[in-house]
Amino acid sequence: MNQETAGPEAQRVEPVRNFSVLLSPTPRGARLARLLATEQLRSWELPLSPADQIVAELATNAATHGRVAGRDFRLTLYAVGDTLRIEVTDTVGDRLPRLGAAEADIDSGRGLFLVDAFADRWGVTPGPAPRKTVWAELRIATTAPALALTGSRSFTTR
Repeated sequence: MNQETAGPEAQRVEPVRNFSVLLSPTPRGARLARLLATEQLRSWELPLSPADQIVAELATNAATHGRVAGRDFRLTLYAVGDTLRIEVTDTVGDRLPRLGAAEADIDSGRGLFLVDAFADRWGVTPGPAPRKTVWAELRIATTAPALALTGSRSFTTR
């Protein structure tokens, strides 16, 4: 679903934009999440990086750790004011992601470190059962002629 809503000019100058899609919890679904997010950001005239990397990491986690046969995961993007919010909801709410120490001798397990490095804030919202939503927010810098996304390290759980 793709939607743009603009309130009265006196209340809100910037439109509220959102995009949401269900995808299969497979490597193909994770790749499609990144492609769809990239196209949506392009249509909103927002920069692709680092949002595309965050979508890729969160979608891959949903397809890898949140996979349940017959249950899809949802990618949702919101652009409100100066914030881009990325949400990935899967159906394994009892397995919450944690930012822990990555082992040096393995080739995976560093996705949340990238999300933490790129996002201004990120966290996990449990429920409703059996779901959880992992989200990340990026500040959209609107003062420059070309819009840019900025990121810093922080972790927040809501």
